[in-house]
Amino acid sequence: MEEAMSQASAKRPRQKGPGRPEGLSNIRDAIMDAAESQFAELGYAGTSLREIADAVNVTQALISYYFGSKYGLFQETFLRRGLMISTERIERLDALLAAGKPTVRDIVRSFLSPTLALRATTQGRAFLRLQARLHTEPPEISYPLRSGAYGVSTQRYVDAIRLALPHLRELDAYWRVTLMVGTYLYAFSDTHRMEEMVPEGLYDPEDTESLIDQVTRFVTGGFEAA
Repeated sequence: MEEAMSQASAKRPRQKGPGRPEGLSNIRDAIMDAAESQFAELGYAGTSLREIADAVNVTQALISYYFGSKYGLFQETFLRRGLMISTERIERLDALLAAGKPTVRDIVRSFLSPTLALRATTQGRAFLRLQARLHTEPPEISYPLRSGAYGVSTQRYVDAIRLALPHLRELDAYWRVTLMVGTYLYAFSDTHRMEEMVPEGLYDPEDTESLIDQVTRFVTGGFEAA
């Protein structure tokens, strides 16, 4: 979807558009970076194209030139990273399956790892907040994006869990994959809950290895529960 929209943009005439910065070839990414942060903080309804335009120092007309509408911008901004995460999850799972029958822990870790890597950058963290917020957006906005980005890869993980735990009922597999998604969305999206709860000096919010280990052990225990 993103590729098709990019190709459509590339086919448009290259006359000088309103507010177009000269020589800035990555302006679309700059707009999406600003949109990612704004949508993550304010949600879809709370964000205006004017705020995004002001953040990048371009005109609203230029944003419309590239993305067509606010929803078009929201869509491309979400799918930009969402599709990459989904692709990496499938690649990691394929590698596990090719090496033999993977453990539940291996499957869980391969699912979590692509999103954990995003915590290393400011924009990556913004996307994680945006992704968590997507679940609170109206269904007509959230369902198509979530399904388009993650539908295929998530189904692959349901199938892998059922292969690793053949005694698990099909409905239980779907429930537990859904609960895994909810767990990592909360844990990875900078809720700062741990900083509030844990005594000072006991918890390091930058210790990503500890984070993924805790979430992996928690989710694995849930999958393996009777």
